[in-house]
Amino acid sequence: MRVLSYRQRERQKLRVRHEENAARQPVHVAAGDTVRVMRGEDAGKEGKVVRVYRKTGRIVVDGVNIVKRHRKARTAEEQSAIVDFPAPIHASNVMLLDPKSGKPTRRRTRQDEDGTKERISVKSGEPIARAR
Repeated sequence: MRVLSYRQRERQKLRVRHEENAARQPVHVAAGDTVRVMRGEDAGKEGKVVRVYRKTGRIVVDGVNIVKRHRKARTAEEQSAIVDFPAPIHASNVMLLDPKSGKPTRRRTRQDEDGTKERISVKSGEPIARAR
């Protein structure tokens, strides 16, 4: 049975759209890093990165961008409440903190002789430890 040409085009469009949706954005911070918010309503606040969303390029920082959500009781015994939680912000609005001085810095990557990569602070040249 012959596949119709318009169906082939549809299939190609779906494949391209899937590749675009599955693409990951490069993010300069990782979960566990200490960052300072540089832009937005929470500018100047510091906190640890709780979660990184690679598809959207957004991150959740503890204590930053706190929003309220109305939570409905799911059982008869449970109480309905208004819950505060940190919402994601774009990763471009934060900067890593220098491990030596505690000031915001950019990062650089250095590869050792044994092949391991490490992140280096541009300001002080100190390695930025990965929190795992």
